[in-house]
Amino acid sequence: MEHTANSRKWWILAVVTLVAFMTNLDGTIVVVGLPRMVAGLHITVTTGLWTLTSYIITSTVFLLPAGRWSDLVGRKKIFMSGLVIFTAATFLCGMAPSGTWLLAFRLVQGTGAALALATATPIIVSAFPPVQLGRALGINSTSWVMGSIVGPVVGGFLVGSVGWRWIFFVAIPFAFVGLIGSWIVLEDAPRKSEAKTDWAGAVTFGLGLVGLLLMMSFGQEWGWLSDRTLGLAAVTLALMATFVAAEKRQRQPMFDLGLLRHRHYLSGLGVTVSYSIGYFATTFLLTIYLQGAVHLSPQNAGLMLVPLSAPQLIMGPLGGSLADRFGPARPVLIGIIGMAVGSFWLGHLSAHFAAWPVIMPLLLISASNGIAWPSLTKAVMSSAPPHRTGSASGMFFTFRNVGMALSLTVALVVAEASLPPAVASQIYLGTSNLLNQAAKGALIHATNMGFWVFVGFYLLALLSSLPLLAPHKQVLEPGHQEAL
Repeated sequence: MEHTANSRKWWILAVVTLVAFMTNLDGTIVVVGLPRMVAGLHITVTTGLWTLTSYIITSTVFLLPAGRWSDLVGRKKIFMSGLVIFTAATFLCGMAPSGTWLLAFRLVQGTGAALALATATPIIVSAFPPVQLGRALGINSTSWVMGSIVGPVVGGFLVGSVGWRWIFFVAIPFAFVGLIGSWIVLEDAPRKSEAKTDWAGAVTFGLGLVGLLLMMSFGQEWGWLSDRTLGLAAVTLALMATFVAAEKRQRQPMFDLGLLRHRHYLSGLGVTVSYSIGYFATTFLLTIYLQGAVHLSPQNAGLMLVPLSAPQLIMGPLGGSLADRFGPARPVLIGIIGMAVGSFWLGHLSAHFAAWPVIMPLLLISASNGIAWPSLTKAVMSSAPPHRTGSASGMFFTFRNVGMALSLTVALVVAEASLPPAVASQIYLGTSNLLNQAAKGALIHATNMGFWVFVGFYLLALLSSLPLLAPHKQVLEPGHQEAL
């Protein structure tokens, strides 16, 4: 594996971290500005929610091709191309004249984000030696934390003062700095310029994933056993089966199934999905509780969510350092256990609001996530062969995004079990009227049930992580003399 000179590698980390901060800042700001966006563009709440879903869809679908392209034509080219696309689409989102155009621009924006993010981790892996890799990944993970902290605060100010369009415009200066920095400090090292893109795999996987997300998003509304839902499920399964069959026939597949022969990598992917399902909808459930059940203002509810992010500023780098010193397996297990305890603790919310019963478990979840996530990233990426880190990163973050989508779906299903879908959506957007006592009690019960369901996914992640404790056996790959 190539490694960069001592001073240059930290500049590389700074550029990649800035871009990660910018993309996460954009995501959290959009959530804050959604109610004003819905009103300003005269669109339905459902359309407004799809401005979030559309971004997730394309950023997920293009992660695998982006990882592959980075191996083929060079990471710098793909990283900068994604940043250019993201910047242009972000500006167009701010200028969108209608909800339809906004959805279209968000699809393009997600594509740009996928190109940049799929190459970010391989760039860091190539720049740092193994003894410093966990620390570098931990520092990079703080960018997501800073975006989660700054986004709601800045978004609330912008939406209230200059309008919702500025939630997009504010990211553009960061993007230009990232473009200039990446052009100066990144180096390109093309891998296999003669290779071709696996379009068959990209199309079948993309359509299959869209089918899955549509089915999970509208299953509650259509009915889980309705002809429409079952038909879409059958089409999705057929597409995924076609995708797997196509990948087995490809000489240079987009989804590198050969990576699954590495036991630690396979285990890490299993942990990633379950972990992401348990974690990413925490803010969604708490937003429903804080704004819908106990009627806090959006500003105060946002402040209550800060403890879920702030501790990771310290624990992220510390977790990476622990992974460097003791290996990634034990920090992963310790962190997942802490997150499971925190989620179970949160599952005891009541109608009588008190700050500490929310703040304390959030602090525990945040600190535990800071320990576990950098370690998990190192465990997954270190188990992949150096010449396949681009494909490995694309698969890793694809599994994470699928987990994110499923996490939100599970939270919605639990919430809509107690309230009609339209009311649940309005509560999330902060536009509902005060609930009566019966509905309020049902909402709090549903929120608590959601956190307990997430405990189950943390336990599944814990079981999936146990193989990481075993020594990493070498796997001799066909066509390569060296083994991982």
